[in-house]
Amino acid sequence: MHSNYIIRPMKREEVNIAIDWAAKEGWNPGLHDADCYYHTDPNGFFIGLLDGKPISTLSVVKYSASFGFLGFYIVHPDYRRQGYGLKIWKSGIQYLYGSNIGLDGVVEQQENYKKFGFKLAYRNIRFEYAGGDDVFANADVIDLSTLPFNTVELYTCPFFPEKRAAFLKSWINQPDCHALGIIQNDRLAGYGVIRKAQNGYKIGPLYADSPELANAIFASLIQAVDFLQPVYLDIPEVNHEALKLAERYRMEKVFETARMYTGESPSLPLDRIYGVTSFEVG
Repeated sequence: MHSNYIIRPMKREEVNIAIDWAAKEGWNPGLHDADCYYHTDPNGFFIGLLDGKPISTLSVVKYSASFGFLGFYIVHPDYRRQGYGLKIWKSGIQYLYGSNIGLDGVVEQQENYKKFGFKLAYRNIRFEYAGGDDVFANADVIDLSTLPFNTVELYTCPFFPEKRAAFLKSWINQPDCHALGIIQNDRLAGYGVIRKAQNGYKIGPLYADSPELANAIFASLIQAVDFLQPVYLDIPEVNHEALKLAERYRMEKVFETARMYTGESPSLPLDRIYGVTSFEVG
């Protein structure tokens, strides 16, 4: 490994490098993910430079002293298997020292993550929806912006190990997205966000209190965008009703990750998570 290899925190514009590399890996990031991610923890993004040239990236978003999430672990193809990835990895792990760390690991890296103490919680499966269905808006589905932010935040809290109000506010208000909720018995009973991605659209999250509500939100989300473009949904494999939703719409499996943690798996209502927010920040 070259001695002129340095690792430092990213500047905001350098997050675009990680986004670009993620796109080349086939991960299909959203068009505005960089802003939403970076401002969640500006200190949690690292870049590796060899003679001033970017060759590696890593994000390690610290939500609290006890929980963080790792993503964007990428080494430029020309510099792989030379130790550069391991060095930036160790820098990121040190930043989250003492925390339970989560990640969504691609298949080819899962055994390596196990060597560093990560344990499998469940698989996430990415499905592609290619259209062709007659879908109809549900009268109970509303624009999330019509609700007080506190209502949305309160509903969201059980679905993530830590509060992340700043991220949530940015996420549901980002450009090129639709954030829709559903009301049942005069209360919020689910919501979803669909955003423009490098290829087509991505839904995430999709939370709902029942399969019927999840279907209503999903149908309204796909109706809100260009039906000629593909839509992607990342489903926790342990949610069997979510898999039935994918089957109902004849969605094709295109990708998978392993949700892994260094500590105990957080107690989350996985039966109500029909779509993961993000593979990069949880």
